[in-house]
Amino acid sequence: MQNLTLDSTILNRLPKRFYSKVSAQPLSNPKIVAINERLQDELSLTYSNIDDFVAFINSQFIAKGSVPYSLAYSGHQFGYFVPNLGDGRALNLGKLDNYHLQLKGSGITPYSRMGDGRAILSSSIREFLMSEAMYHLQIPTTRALAMITSDTDVYRDRSIEDGSIVLRASSSWIRFGSFEFAYLGDNREANLITLADLVIEESYPHLVDTPNRYEQLYYEVVDKTVQMIALWQSVGFMHGVMNTDNMSIEGLTIDYGPFAFMEKFDRKFVCNLSDYEGRYSFENQPFIAQWNLLALAKVLSPIADYEKLVRYANSFIGKFKINYFGIMSQKLGLQEKLESDIKLISELVSVMESEEVDYSSFFYNLSIDNFDYKTPKILEWNRLYQERLKLETISQDKRLEKMREINPKYILRNYMLEDAIAKARDGDYSLVEDLLLIAQNPFDEHKKFEKYLKPSMANIKCSCSS
Repeated sequence: MQNLTLDSTILNRLPKRFYSKVSAQPLSNPKIVAINERLQDELSLTYSNIDDFVAFINSQFIAKGSVPYSLAYSGHQFGYFVPNLGDGRALNLGKLDNYHLQLKGSGITPYSRMGDGRAILSSSIREFLMSEAMYHLQIPTTRALAMITSDTDVYRDRSIEDGSIVLRASSSWIRFGSFEFAYLGDNREANLITLADLVIEESYPHLVDTPNRYEQLYYEVVDKTVQMIALWQSVGFMHGVMNTDNMSIEGLTIDYGPFAFMEKFDRKFVCNLSDYEGRYSFENQPFIAQWNLLALAKVLSPIADYEKLVRYANSFIGKFKINYFGIMSQKLGLQEKLESDIKLISELVSVMESEEVDYSSFFYNLSIDNFDYKTPKILEWNRLYQERLKLETISQDKRLEKMREINPKYILRNYMLEDAIAKARDGDYSLVEDLLLIAQNPFDEHKKFEKYLKPSMANIKCSCSS
């Protein structure tokens, strides 16, 4: 990897208070767990042997042009403002093509706040696989290029875990919390303008010469967030920690911690064991996204018309419903647009909840014309659905084909991830590779892995402590 060159010129644009240059603390006896070869090929990333790549992830080799740094940001965590956050265990290496490469778990940074700056094997496997699963479900997300583990001991929840590092990739690591940080301290307006201009040039270049570009930037962030949340809800994804510092300015799914895909459908389900009040429940995700956007509007007020931003943010739920019901109509194979479809979809959601239906399996079974549900409520809904389908003009075969393009056969259920983690702890990473294959091809048959069609129906919860 001697010819690898990264671009760290972003540091020339940011005020020095926004970042700290940091040296990583390499892991002991690092070893590769998995490589995302698809993304590696996309980036034209090559190396002569695997040891060189491991050395790069472990910061024993620094690429040309790389100036490792961690970003400072603030954030509302569970609704409470915390001014001094930042990359507590993340180290940015520089940009390669359209992706900023970042290490997660490479050691202490100035923003670690009494933490050790490490990541552990279990949480690293979860993020590595889930970010790729979301990407191939066509949901905006950060990605993962590779991960390593080691003999370095990391202490978590009264146990000792193997220290690990995920090599992450994203078109932007700027968060709502980055603007909350820019709002603090001296030179507020200048810092906000500098950050907003950087975001526009990097992520929204079509706005560079637009009048009122900071308002236009905000409008686009709202629209991208609407789309992301609608897609989350449509596949039953729960983020778990929708703090403002975990909200991407590009509308990407970012920072995978206590996440889950819905199994037994429950709108009130909370996948985060630390979310005692249910703030980030499945049904609350659209409203929390709007809350976070209103927090962003406030800190942009020195450089944009606050009243205009608030009015646009207040359109969020209406826009979300349009996007959500549009996607759900596609999942049901409804090509014609009828007002009555909203009622049909809403009734389905209620029936799925009352009958404790596995979310993903239900839609996949519809797409293969395998309606094997016998309870009276579901049968009555199906009767209405079949009547509605008579109004469609496309053939049944074409309709089912389109449904299979949007309803995945496989999702990464938490029990699957737990199985992969258990094997990995014994030094067997084969199931991580298998699940990566499934994650990257969620609509395919995978006859070998059909055991993973079985739901656990447990809606497993996770904690933030990893």
